[in-house]
Amino acid sequence: MVIAPPESLFDQLYRVEGKAEIIGGRIVPLMATGRMPINAALEIAVSLRIYGKAAKLPGIAVGDNAGFIVRLPNRQSFSPDAAYYEGPNSGMKFFDGAPLFAVEVRSENDYGDPAEEEIVAKRRDYFAAGTIVVWDVDLLGDEVVRKYTASGGAEIPVAVFRRGDVADAETSVPGWTMPVNDLFEN
Repeated sequence: MVIAPPESLFDQLYRVEGKAEIIGGRIVPLMATGRMPINAALEIAVSLRIYGKAAKLPGIAVGDNAGFIVRLPNRQSFSPDAAYYEGPNSGMKFFDGAPLFAVEVRSENDYGDPAEEEIVAKRRDYFAAGTIVVWDVDLLGDEVVRKYTASGGAEIPVAVFRRGDVADAETSVPGWTMPVNDLFEN
């Protein structure tokens, strides 16, 4: 198999219909998601946006389907479900570099051993690219938000938030918190 040069892949990624990432030198389409995951991702992005503007933070909240270009040996892009980014303004192009905070909301196909291995590998990539905090949001589990940090590693969460708790993304978005119950429709 001939692997296209990265710049060619970036050009191709701009033309992909739907959400995709560049992993292992090829474009990998990501599955569309359902009501619960997209609602949770939107609630996080809106909460981040409101907080960031009020606190006059230097970065921006980012919603689903945004592309972040990174240059790792086995990954060249991310498309988190929600994120917080501080970096150069890329205009109409993908974000240049990794977000400081990334959120991955599990969809119905994100369960089982193979999916878990992919999720852990993706967290490792986030941290290698410069992300500080990653949330693994599991709307079906008791541990709704698992918080991983670059200093704590991709395998064991440094904090777990359940319904009734207030989750944070320290140190990537200082002062921002979100009630876990807000991830669920009322």
